[in-house]
Amino acid sequence: MKRIKVNLDKQSSLSHEICIGHNILDRIGLVIAKGNLSHRYTVIADSTVAALYGEEVLGVLNEVHLKADLIEFPAGEASKNMETVLAVVRELIGRGVDRSSALIALGGGVTGDIAGFVASIYMRSIPCIQIPTTLMAQVDSGIGGKTGIDLPEGKNLLGTFSQPRFIFIDLRFLETLPDDEFINGLAEVVKYGVIDDAELFSLLEGKVDAIRDRNPQILQAIVERSCKIKKGIVEIDEKDVGVRRILNFGHTIGHAVEAASGYTISHGNAVSVGMIAAARISEKMKYLPSGDRSRIQDLVRTAGLADRIPETVGTDEIISKTGTDKKKEGDSVHFVLLKKIGMPFINGSVEEALIRETIEELKQ
Repeated sequence: MKRIKVNLDKQSSLSHEICIGHNILDRIGLVIAKGNLSHRYTVIADSTVAALYGEEVLGVLNEVHLKADLIEFPAGEASKNMETVLAVVRELIGRGVDRSSALIALGGGVTGDIAGFVASIYMRSIPCIQIPTTLMAQVDSGIGGKTGIDLPEGKNLLGTFSQPRFIFIDLRFLETLPDDEFINGLAEVVKYGVIDDAELFSLLEGKVDAIRDRNPQILQAIVERSCKIKKGIVEIDEKDVGVRRILNFGHTIGHAVEAASGYTISHGNAVSVGMIAAARISEKMKYLPSGDRSRIQDLVRTAGLADRIPETVGTDEIISKTGTDKKKEGDSVHFVLLKKIGMPFINGSVEEALIRETIEELKQ
């Protein structure tokens, strides 16, 4: 089991480990027991993951004499709202969960966000452990301490920064992940290559077929590399006020597309078209060479991710949603643009006409 330390120096109590391996569930129980966070653990999982792994995880915890139970909610992005949060909170109260308890988020990004958010506000905060089960959550959303829930006005508009006490990444969970969800997670891996690691980008270009076939060695390599990139950025900028903003590459238009579609477009596919849009804007503004833009677009396509915005998603609605993006400051929307692969920068102002033109191109 590989251990990666996330060092948050300002508050050493918030520093924690990312533990990565294949078929490590039995060791997860031992590490949690040794950590001695709580006398009682409540696993939060959606209905799909609860059916697949809920009893197994409870069994692992019980084997090391930890009291644990399970709360499940309906699977899907549509559950990432205040109604689900309140339902989980009321269930916790009904079961007598107190401040000496801890939550375990078992699932993908939706579960991680809901459980992390609930843990951060329940009885003024209780510990949370992340056990991400999707590729998206293992390389991105499960790391960094961001929590959030959606509103009709936009994605992740309510949330907190709340660091988990442990993150456990068991690659075995990816074996039962549906193909579309696996490919969905590749969007964030591609993003890391684009913004931070040109060698990773080249690896993805050369090994995309092996990755899509879920080759265990290649998967472990790209997950570890992605986690190291994410943790390094979080260590520098935990609260997303500086360099961490580069992690939003593709997300400004991506989140807007996702919200404008009523969340019928997956996060990964929305971010993938957002990355192509950002690359095209970078090229149009004479920052990014056309060859790099083509490489990004080609990798998105060969990875099986979306490279077009459906005609049914209105351009005006997308532009409107960028105006409610949480990265907006005053009248400026911050775009992460590129000078080359591996060299991003933050631009505080892109003209609406250029955004509109790029969106329309991606509909053709």
